[in-house]
Amino acid sequence: MGEPEQLDPQSTLASRVAGLARRLLPAVAAALSGVLLYVSFPPRSLWWLALPAFAVFGWVLRGRTWKSGFGLGYLFGLGFLLPLLVWTGVEVGPGPWLALVVIEAVFVGLVGVGIAVASRLPGAPVWAAALWIAGEAARARVPFGGFPWGKIAFGQADGVFLPLAALGGTPVLGFAVVLCGFGLYELARLAVEARRTHAVRRAAASVALLSVAVPVVGALGARSLVSDTAEDGTATVAVIQGNVPRAGLDFNSQRRAVLDYHVRETERLAAEIRAGKVPRPDFVLWPENSSDIDPFRNPDAYAVIDGAAQVIGAPISVGGVVVKDGKLYNEQILWDPSKGPTDTYDKRQIQPFGEYLPLRSLIGAINSEWTSMVRQDFSRGSEPGVFTMDGTKVGLVTCYEAAFDWAVRSEVTDGAQMISVPSNNATFDRSEMTYQQLAMSRIRAVEHSRTVTVPVTSGVSAVIMPDGEITQKTGMFVADSLVQKVPLRSSETPATRLGVLPEMLLVLIATGGLGWAVVTGVRQRRAGGV
Repeated sequence: MGEPEQLDPQSTLASRVAGLARRLLPAVAAALSGVLLYVSFPPRSLWWLALPAFAVFGWVLRGRTWKSGFGLGYLFGLGFLLPLLVWTGVEVGPGPWLALVVIEAVFVGLVGVGIAVASRLPGAPVWAAALWIAGEAARARVPFGGFPWGKIAFGQADGVFLPLAALGGTPVLGFAVVLCGFGLYELARLAVEARRTHAVRRAAASVALLSVAVPVVGALGARSLVSDTAEDGTATVAVIQGNVPRAGLDFNSQRRAVLDYHVRETERLAAEIRAGKVPRPDFVLWPENSSDIDPFRNPDAYAVIDGAAQVIGAPISVGGVVVKDGKLYNEQILWDPSKGPTDTYDKRQIQPFGEYLPLRSLIGAINSEWTSMVRQDFSRGSEPGVFTMDGTKVGLVTCYEAAFDWAVRSEVTDGAQMISVPSNNATFDRSEMTYQQLAMSRIRAVEHSRTVTVPVTSGVSAVIMPDGEITQKTGMFVADSLVQKVPLRSSETPATRLGVLPEMLLVLIATGGLGWAVVTGVRQRRAGGV
């Protein structure tokens, strides 16, 4: 008998390391591609990075089991959402931020399951993109009313796909981006396969090519839907950013100072108007929380707001916190210079853990400090808010509501000729939150072909044309005002008319693809067992 073969310890270790690296590579790639997707979002204008992010995600998930699909999808979600939502913990610590990301990443993990299961179907990019949008649809609705922040569409304000927002809203815009990304991976995979086998699968290659070409061609075609032409004349609007004494949650303790700052900036603007430096506005827009002192219960707050309206000589939309019948509301108040308060809009989509506290008793048992931050829950409004301001119909979408498709569309279908998104970002310091929200407003401008103004307490306030272009904006944490003549429009885009229908169609496509994949898998297992 010969001598037994001696194993080289170094080669054995190297092979083990190589094997471990091969097993870890998909996980690392999933997480890093999620980070790449985050980098494509504002304040950066690197929108195109979303395409390679989804291409890598497609490679990671192809042919995986459902368990691997969930794990890899979850890692992709963490890589994307952890940095994207870091602003949620700026003032309250990492606990709420991490809890939010852990929950939201579950949706991405479930999408990963669906994409992995459907990855071997013909037309895989289509099913994958539809499944992603289905995941966004679910995330925008549950839990606690949903959290749409991080929709793919919201990262595309500077991209070539933007006009698709006017065609089918955020679902169609997001679908096009994701489809193009998965299509790029499929093209690369088929090219490698053809080089190895010297054969081209024409049908699969055609689908992959169309997955890339159709979104681009569709976006170019949809440019005809984007216009900033005035259909109902123009209006001169003033946006007031009064600033706050200091950033963070503590700004609430300076409520009177915040109100006085906005009055002061309005009076400063009035002086410039009298001096002929700027044109007189038809109406003035203040931000959310510009008066956290209830003017209906505090005569001094009523008096200073009324004085500001009189000195500027135009109606003002004031963001207030008011109490009605013992209930707390985040309210926009239409303040006429001669009649005083004449109309109100109560915010309908209120923010969980910010404006109301779900599971209050449970959360209080975990950390009593969190319950003290939201001592009294805000109540929801029930009607759309469209103010008639000097003859112009202005739709109000208060801050967090801008992330929700229905909340913006309802104002347009109720007759809004332009949209205002009064916001307060003082609680998030100098984080990326304000830029992410500004990008949402740009998407909404194109989606509904309306001028959008963004009056913010501490920056960045802006005026956005119906084509999504920012024509004026302020800095952060400065007192400033913007005055501009803007176009008024009343026609409805296909996105406005169709509403939720494109999203429903994509969810049905996703469901059909997933069902097909499950049935195919079951049949294959049965055939293999015969």
